[in-house]
Amino acid sequence: QVQLVESGGGLVQAGGSLRLSCAASGRTGSRYTVGWFRQAPGKEREFVAAVALKDNNIYYVDSVKGRFTISRDDAHKTVYLQMNSLKPEDTAIYYCALELTGLVVEKSFLYDYWGQGTQVTVSS
Repeated sequence: QVQLVESGGGLVQAGGSLRLSCAASGRTGSRYTVGWFRQAPGKEREFVAAVALKDNNIYYVDSVKGRFTISRDDAHKTVYLQMNSLKPEDTAIYYCALELTGLVVEKSFLYDYWGQGTQVTVSS
């Protein structure tokens, strides 16, 4: 089993920054991918970014390119999402997810494990 714990959400003004963390534990193996998704009220869950640990392949949704950066700390099995220049439309619950085979994918149903989510609220 794998457990994922997100942290770092909060309330920030537009233009501000937050850093989310996703700490993994359990039997992850060494080839997994960690993805970040978000879900705003009344909207479907949306892919944000992902990093594949086996080759450091990284992918971002267009709406966050240049503002968000995904990075990893392999020693602590932690993946970070640095979010800069935040906008009110970034307001959502952010989830991290883990895919065991190392694919960098944006389809949520391909991920094997999910965290509980952390709220990010950006005020205008």
